[in-house]
Amino acid sequence: MSFANCVRYCSAGVAVAGLTALGMVAVAQAQAPAPLKIGVTEGFSGVYADLNLGEVEAAQMAVEDFGGKVLGRPIEILSADHQTKPDIGAQIARRWYDVDGVKMITGIGTSSVALAVRKIAQEKGMIDINTGAASADLTGPACSETGAHWVYDTYALAKVTGGAIVKGGGDSWYFLTADYAFGHALERDVTAVVKAAGGKVLGGVRHPLSTQDFSSYLLQAQASKAKIVGLANAGQDTINSIKQAGEFGIVKGGQRLAGLLVFSTDVQSLTLPVAQGLVLTEAFYWDLNDETRAWTKRFRAKRDKIPSMLTAGVYSSVTHYLKAVQAAGTDEAKPVMAKMRELPVNDVMTKNGKLREDGRLVRDMYLFQVKSPAESKNKDDIYKLLATVPGNEAFRPLKDGKCPFVK
Repeated sequence: MSFANCVRYCSAGVAVAGLTALGMVAVAQAQAPAPLKIGVTEGFSGVYADLNLGEVEAAQMAVEDFGGKVLGRPIEILSADHQTKPDIGAQIARRWYDVDGVKMITGIGTSSVALAVRKIAQEKGMIDINTGAASADLTGPACSETGAHWVYDTYALAKVTGGAIVKGGGDSWYFLTADYAFGHALERDVTAVVKAAGGKVLGGVRHPLSTQDFSSYLLQAQASKAKIVGLANAGQDTINSIKQAGEFGIVKGGQRLAGLLVFSTDVQSLTLPVAQGLVLTEAFYWDLNDETRAWTKRFRAKRDKIPSMLTAGVYSSVTHYLKAVQAAGTDEAKPVMAKMRELPVNDVMTKNGKLREDGRLVRDMYLFQVKSPAESKNKDDIYKLLATVPGNEAFRPLKDGKCPFVK
């Protein structure tokens, strides 16, 4: 017999007992703590897809390592593909903050998407921790009191990679630049480093995102006679431009390629015979030490690929955010951000990092060179460490960023 019929036909005592049981269930449901929701949005498809795969698993690892709960609340990870489109990224952020109750968004690769999401987060007074986009404007004109830039930026890439190449004699440059916010910012910041060191920029050309044919751009770079062809692009665009530069004999002709944002996933796609000798900057490498190797082994049990600095960056950002929520005793954005700035950042990718007022995480950066096939012990042994650059040298000084709320 249904409970509705029991209310009509059973004894009063049975009906009351049934009502009491339902009431207890309702109270228990009402008292169950709501989950703390964290969103991971990236270009999981398209030109940067291979860079971002594994970020959701890394966020889940951070939650597991934290114990699955914070302040007695379960932690839930949401994910969405912004398709490398700013309007879609903004729609995801607005829905997550307004409807789904997300308290922090991380990942957010692609500078144009990151700048769009940043505006929504500022409007809502919510937290965004960018791990994937590069534009240093995120801690400059577009800085936020509730935003952070976690892994790398165009200033650090320019300073570490560009600076090393200029010191090594690469004093004339020609740029192949992805024609959107990231590429523009990277070309701008590398140009400043080259000129400050007494070098020259002989020109440059901009290409659309997801370009398949770089032939006309590479011919212009070849004709410039610049010593260095600077690739101010990323992901599949970098892979395609390097492969096609080989077909045009650019390196054999005496010019050098500077991959200004190259990831371990790119190197493995290119293979060592093609990528060997490239000098690049990363914030993380799986084979740096025993801790990174152990973490990578755990990560590979979830997704069998070597983790990039983007993957480790999501793990780091979620870990530090949860520590700050715990320390603040609330998920309210401003108290949490205050704790994020107060607490040192210590995890598998960052040691004694400091989150500045402008949202820049100041941490060591690493200058690597891609190994030759003869130097490599296995398919994942791809880098040799050239230098460790302290964060206060790698990143733009606070006073030079023009962040509106930093005095």
